[in-house]
Amino acid sequence: MKKFNESLDTAVLTTKYVVEGNYPILYVYHFEDGSWQFNGEQKDLKDEDYVVISLREVLSIDLTVVELAGLPLGLEAMRGTKNEKWQIVSVN
Repeated sequence: MKKFNESLDTAVLTTKYVVEGNYPILYVYHFEDGSWQFNGEQKDLKDEDYVVISLREVLSIDLTVVELAGLPLGLEAMRGTKNEKWQIVSVN
């Protein structure tokens, strides 16, 4: 199984919809500064829609994101549903 280089206690961004609403993670961003963001299908999110949780918590929500452990900086991964394969694209 792949492993993240970051500690499982690393703080990451996600949305309250993923954490509280049981929406699947469909977008994963690995920014140039090394930070991670895990979003669902919601668009036009406001600042208050985001929450900070640990990478460990993200994996407990959706273990399939471990497939993206080696995602290079500056890239994002997306999929249409939780059952689809991840597609890797440039964030820009």
